[in-house]
Amino acid sequence: MPLEDGDPLRPGGRQVNGEVSGVPPLPGMGEPSLRDTTAPGGSGTDVMAEGWEPGPAVGDGDVTPGAAPQRTRQPEEALMTELSELVQKVVKSCSWWERHGVDISILTCSFLLLPAGFLCLRSAQAIPFLAGVLTLGVVHHTLTVKGSHLASHNALTESKSWSKVWAIFFIELCSAFTVEQATYNHVKIHHGYTNVIGLGDSSTWKLPFLNRYVYMFIAPLAVPILTPLVALDLLRNVEWKAALRTLCCMCLGFYCHYWLLLHVSGFQSPWSALLCMLVTRSLLAHPYIHVNIFQHIGLPMFAADRKPKRIHLMSLGVLNLPRNPLLDWSFGHSLISCHVEHHLFPSLSDNMCLKIKPIVSQYLKQKKLPYNEDTYSSRLWLFLQRYEELMVHAPPITELVGIQ
Repeated sequence: MPLEDGDPLRPGGRQVNGEVSGVPPLPGMGEPSLRDTTAPGGSGTDVMAEGWEPGPAVGDGDVTPGAAPQRTRQPEEALMTELSELVQKVVKSCSWWERHGVDISILTCSFLLLPAGFLCLRSAQAIPFLAGVLTLGVVHHTLTVKGSHLASHNALTESKSWSKVWAIFFIELCSAFTVEQATYNHVKIHHGYTNVIGLGDSSTWKLPFLNRYVYMFIAPLAVPILTPLVALDLLRNVEWKAALRTLCCMCLGFYCHYWLLLHVSGFQSPWSALLCMLVTRSLLAHPYIHVNIFQHIGLPMFAADRKPKRIHLMSLGVLNLPRNPLLDWSFGHSLISCHVEHHLFPSLSDNMCLKIKPIVSQYLKQKKLPYNEDTYSSRLWLFLQRYEELMVHAPPITELVGIQ
């Protein structure tokens, strides 16, 4: 299974009792606001362990020497190679169904549910109508979040040609975004520089002019409106052919949804159809926004000029949430319970991330590397309590000395 950007398969570790396991106490550490703190519920995942800064480019930044490590050092290359071999054995032993078929089947089932959803909206009774709204909302997020995410990482198929087709279909037609900008911002920047200040630090999700309750509970309803507006603004950065293709796909996707509501669901008014579009497209917008901030913001942040090597960057700056049937289906395992695995092995499908999860977690624990996990409710409470610190003010830069 080829991996993104030529990176080997990569790991994660766990934070316990407010400390990053395997990170020795560091001399001369300051008093950063996020260091040695435990999230509500005792999960201890929002640690900012200071003493070590990052390096310049993905995978080639060296750790600044400082306090001597209190455990035997092992070169990062050896760690990456060893874990890669373990994961590759699993990947090679899996069938096409396990590598791609399971996730393709979920997307196919979502398509097959579309007629039922539109037909339920014809009913004048509340229960069938609400069932139609729920069905279309879940299907929309499955196609736009799970489908687009897998397509952006070429995880739906091993064919480069079909990967391009699926990327255009899911990202542009279904999600109303341009493939080039989505791939660059997510794959190259966010994955390449996870939690590096000014690059992949998830700052695009911050709206500091909003208070915590508006941002967490009201602003997500505007995601269906803001997404195409942001996409249109980004079209200035792509070639005119790509921009024209994106515009055509965006218009076609919106018009098909609108036409089906009028002619299949039987909406009499254009405004009622547009309102239904907004409701279904924002049905899971709250967990969508929450997941994007919960799994990175509040974890160690690094300076662009001196970030740690990749295995530490990913194990420290990424967090897994518990499995949830609705979100697992709509967003995919790689965005929920296997986010650490996904950042280490971005070109693997959701199902494969789930299969390698025991191997990755066990390996990182053995090597005393962080493997961050926390509950959705715990992270929500953390962000409500410390919104100003996490989402408004610039986060403190982490320095982790003595880990190689």
